[in-house]
Amino acid sequence: MLSAVVSALHLLALAIGLPAVYLRGRALKGPLDAAGFRRLFAADSLWGIAAALWLATGLLRAFAGLEKGTAFYLSSRLFWAKMALFGLIVLLEIAPMLAFIRWRTQLKRGEAPDTTRARTFYLVNHLQLALAVLMIFVAAFMARGFGTG
Repeated sequence: MLSAVVSALHLLALAIGLPAVYLRGRALKGPLDAAGFRRLFAADSLWGIAAALWLATGLLRAFAGLEKGTAFYLSSRLFWAKMALFGLIVLLEIAPMLAFIRWRTQLKRGEAPDTTRARTFYLVNHLQLALAVLMIFVAAFMARGFGTG
C-alpha cells in the first residue's frame, strides 16, 4: 500500500508542477504589478512544492524498496538520463529562485524590485517546462525496461 501512495504522490507532483511552471511563465511575461507578483509567487511556490515532492517520492521509489529495486534504477541508462534532466532543471532554477526570493524581500520592504531579468527567467522557465515533459517520456520508457542492460 505504501508503494501505491508514494507512486500517487509522485504523479500528484507532476499534476502540480507542470501547471505551476506554465503559470509562472505566464506571470513573468505579464505585467509585474502587485497582482502580477502575487501570481508569480503563487505559481513559483507551487513549482517548489512539486519539485520537493518529486525529489522525496522519487528517492523513496528508487531507494526504499518500494518499486523495482535500487539495482534496476542504478543499472538503467534512462534513470541516469532522467536524473541528468532533473539536475539540469534544478541548475536552471538557481538564478530565478534567488531573484524571486530577493524580489519577495524587496516588496515586503516596500522597495521596487529590479525585474529586468524577467524575460530571461521566462525563457528559462519554458526550457524547464520542456525538460520536465521530456523527463516524463524518459520515465515512461524506463518503467517499461528500456535502457537497461
